[in-house]
Amino acid sequence: MNAFVDVSFFPRAAKPLTSYRKYWAARFGTSRFLPMSRAEMEQLGWDSCDIVLVTGDAYVDHPSFGMAVIGRLLEAQGFRVGIIAQPDWHSAEPFKALGKPNLFWAVTAGNMDSMINRYTADRKIRSDDAYTPGAEGNRRPDHAAIVYSQRCREAFKDVPIVLGGIEGSLRRIAHYDYWSDKVRRSIVVDAKCDLLLYGNADRAIVEIAHRLAAREPVQKITDVRGTAFVRRSDDESAKWEGDGSAHGWFEIDSTSVDEPGRVEAHVNPYQTTSEQAAGQGGSCAQDEHRRKAQAPHGGVALQMLSIQELLAHNRRAQTANLA
Repeated sequence: MNAFVDVSFFPRAAKPLTSYRKYWAARFGTSRFLPMSRAEMEQLGWDSCDIVLVTGDAYVDHPSFGMAVIGRLLEAQGFRVGIIAQPDWHSAEPFKALGKPNLFWAVTAGNMDSMINRYTADRKIRSDDAYTPGAEGNRRPDHAAIVYSQRCREAFKDVPIVLGGIEGSLRRIAHYDYWSDKVRRSIVVDAKCDLLLYGNADRAIVEIAHRLAAREPVQKITDVRGTAFVRRSDDESAKWEGDGSAHGWFEIDSTSVDEPGRVEAHVNPYQTTSEQAAGQGGSCAQDEHRRKAQAPHGGVALQMLSIQELLAHNRRAQTANLA
């Protein structure tokens, strides 16, 4: 049986990003742009990449593009980072453009969920793509994170795959897919990735990169916050010392997670405070104040009038005088 594990609730202090010793490749310095071809790698003096990023967006070296930020973050840690942007997904050959990554693949569908990027709410294919040069459409597949991960596995089977981005984050658990009108299982299972990072995963991906660089097996990296992975309960290879995923893991019954409780009635926004109070079996403080202000005095009840009421009374008196 496959057990989905989310370790976000494990108590462990976050390690500062600047506390890691830089990887040995830091001696190559900072590249002007992350290489996208062998020729660009040779210009930098690289014979291989430590990490290869695969994204469904065009590569623009700007903070508005998530993979550019992640690439520069990993580069600042000393790693040689290459990027494959919007590859042709019909075969594994484009994924071999930079050679075999030394540490891992980092895969994302891009800044948007690929299904939202490609289809309208009417399930019609969009004619443009804001994250593609010239706004050209049809440059990424449906469920791009799954397709890219499968092609990476096909290109180099033994290289770990780390999946992230908004598509991975939102689909990390069983979810309703509007376009197929079905409840799909976790993307971790379909993509067959080794680790999924969700949310702001800057600290997580830096820690994973350094641990993989230290030759720690990816199956043993099960204690990083903000990660998810799949393990089989009878998988002997996953029973590492201190690995909580194989020993003592537990499942959460989904029927009790979203159990419906009391449903509050919608409040009519056009009701006055007096009407709202009366509907709840109470009274308005302003009405109470008015009633207390009405006191008997010589058989005549004194009443406090508002400014609006006084103005209306004066207008009526003036009209009577004119008549």
